[in-house]
Amino acid sequence: MTESLDDARLAGWRAYIEASQRLYTRLEEDLRVDSGLSFADYHVLVLLSDAPGQRLRMGELADRLVFSPSRLTYQISSMRRRGLVAREACPQDRRGSEAVLTAAGLLALREAAPGHLASVRRHLMDDLDDHEVATLTRVFARLGRRLRADRDASSTPSE
Repeated sequence: MTESLDDARLAGWRAYIEASQRLYTRLEEDLRVDSGLSFADYHVLVLLSDAPGQRLRMGELADRLVFSPSRLTYQISSMRRRGLVAREACPQDRRGSEAVLTAAGLLALREAAPGHLASVRRHLMDDLDDHEVATLTRVFARLGRRLRADRDASSTPSE
């Protein structure tokens, strides 16, 4: 049997789950109303806009989004139909494919960003002091590193 969480950790876990779901839902709703983009659309556009040449291999993009390959294929197909991204063969090896930001995608991102950032401020950041922001960053950066390392260790073939 798994050991239970103490009261403080259980309260923290429950507060995190409820608040994170409410926050995600609110940010998604605001983004859709303001720009017609989903949270996933916006995240794809941000990652591509920051990438060299505004393009990423599909596998790297799936990893950064924490999407399965099939979920990413569906997401990119939906965005392609709307002209936000293109899917092209990798110029280096032609075996893989890359998602590429289109001019329409960059414009959609630029138009959506001010409203989305205002929503992030209103629903999260404006309620935190500098110490809390630093703590939030430290905790989630560490958690992200550990979860990536755990995933990488579990996907490495045993000898």
